[in-house]
Amino acid sequence: MSRSEPSPSADGESLHQAYILGVRIVECHPTDADGVRYRFEAPHHTGITFENPETAELYADVYFDVNGFEEDGTGDRGVPPEIIQAGRDTLVAYFLTQPGVDVNWVASFYGVKPEKVRRYASRVEKRAAGIREGAKERGME
Repeated sequence: MSRSEPSPSADGESLHQAYILGVRIVECHPTDADGVRYRFEAPHHTGITFENPETAELYADVYFDVNGFEEDGTGDRGVPPEIIQAGRDTLVAYFLTQPGVDVNWVASFYGVKPEKVRRYASRVEKRAAGIREGAKERGME
């Protein structure tokens, strides 16, 4: 994983984070008052934007944790099947990337303390980092 200093191009975008296999997070600098946004991009995946880089990075971790997924066609309230099948910690991390959802909402939904929700997300982050590192060691770029 490599990080670059943001330097907006003519179209107001710069690379925030580059991962293996063509996955990246692009920092978007719109000309209107919306503020900076972070767009997750991957092959065969509809781009999705986030208000902060941490949420975009967690989304990328979920993406790697389940070996990729496609949001397109799941509906406004749907969850991709790959996420559901991956287990509770991955589903928790995915929920944390959704608009209007925070640690307290997820903790209430599952009936657990916020610290447990953070541990679930941390497991996904660690697994995704291990997956990316293993892929790099095998020569995948």
